[in-house]
Amino acid sequence: MALREELQELHWSYMDGYAAEMVARGPTLTDDGETATGSVHIVGLSGPSAARAFAFDEPNYQAGVYRDVLLRRWHNGLGRTMWDFPGGREGGNRYLVLGFGAGPGVDLDPPPDRNDLIAYGPLLSDAADTWLGTAALVRSPDPRSARALLTHERYVDIEVHNWQFGGRP
Repeated sequence: MALREELQELHWSYMDGYAAEMVARGPTLTDDGETATGSVHIVGLSGPSAARAFAFDEPNYQAGVYRDVLLRRWHNGLGRTMWDFPGGREGGNRYLVLGFGAGPGVDLDPPPDRNDLIAYGPLLSDAADTWLGTAALVRSPDPRSARALLTHERYVDIEVHNWQFGGRP
């Protein structure tokens, strides 16, 4: 955490360079919401090599803040950014929901009730020809309700993480 805090301005400045491409960003948090456990960045880039450069040139990654980095192509099913979310930055619990799948795709389109969806879309292979799962940012009363967004039996695993809007305060 100390290193992450020390690099905060460098991180934000780096992200400022991608402001036009940024769809969503923000930290994942412990259950009490006090400590960052990771970070989410959804960025509309030109392809896999640009995504790798974005992730691996980032100051926190370069300094060893992140243990792992997961890169996936993602289709923006809502066609908007988190800043366009009608529910705003504050109020309610926010979650990152990651469903990891195999086989035929499921949950490719957002559910009809989009009021609490901040971001939603399928995770795809680099070539965009294989479905690998689904990622969503959602406002929800609790983790169980957030998990219910996905068709459980069709995923190998579903993770739900506390999440908050990121960026400069």
